[in-house]
Amino acid sequence: ENSLQKTSTCSSATPSGIFVSPYALNLSSFTRLIKRLQERHPEFSRDEIVEAVQEVRKMNKGVLSGLAISSIEEKTSAIL
Repeated sequence: ENSLQKTSTCSSATPSGIFVSPYALNLSSFTRLIKRLQERHPEFSRDEIVEAVQEVRKMNKGVLSGLAISSIEEKTSAIL
């Protein structure tokens, strides 16, 4: 799908203030990932889920690129 190949060229911060590199995961993919994780883990807040995704990024040498969304979702779920 074409929209998966688009990447943001500017940096952004999540509402919780956590910096998200545009090279780590494009914003629409990040939003979709967080939404899927919120549906899967309704007992956790959005901020807790974002922190767990950031932990996955740290464990992957500081980047999420190269990991499939499903893989990020699984690794994040294991942390939660």
